[in-house]
Amino acid sequence: MTGIVQQNDQRFTLVDLGTVEALLPPNEQVPGEVYGHGRRLKCYIADVRRSTRGPSVIISRTHPGLVKRLFELEVPEVYDGIIEIKEIAREPGHRTKMAVASRDPDVDPVGACVGPRGSRVRMVVSELNNEKIDILAWSEDPAEFVKNAMSPAKAKKVIIHQEERTALVIVPDDQLSLAIGKEGQNVRLAARLTGWRIDIKSESQFRAEEEE
Repeated sequence: MTGIVQQNDQRFTLVDLGTVEALLPPNEQVPGEVYGHGRRLKCYIADVRRSTRGPSVIISRTHPGLVKRLFELEVPEVYDGIIEIKEIAREPGHRTKMAVASRDPDVDPVGACVGPRGSRVRMVVSELNNEKIDILAWSEDPAEFVKNAMSPAKAKKVIIHQEERTALVIVPDDQLSLAIGKEGQNVRLAARLTGWRIDIKSESQFRAEEEE
């Protein structure tokens, strides 16, 4: 939904959705976003609660569903169901990882979501105040999915331990910090996206341990 900010204080932000006024509570707000009076913003309806004064609508700017709906608006193939958004992991205001798959073998799901010269993803990024978005291909193969989820780092090898539900990711030495990400964000989001606990080692670390 698109709404207009009517009132903003420390307790809540009131947003006019046209037919109803909705509440944007602090825990549904993105850190660092400013909700000034009259600002237009897209939001996700997270909950509708009954109250003595009628229904109370709770909206969110942090919900992963907001990212999904924004891509439906920008990418016809997502809206039409040709491309399916399989998983989303999000740290609002910072970074989102989104795994996509295509029901049509002739349609590249990642390319379609990125758009010509990045035009489609750029519109979503702009609406989310420059939150970084990594779009990657979903896979039924856990090793392939984990490897893709490490983007923008390029993993050399992924070793899956099914019983412990862990994945060991081997990356080139110069890609180690990129794979981990700032304050561990990249690997943390990759683990949430895939559902696997991920350990990362550089090629030289892995070789040294194998030689011991």
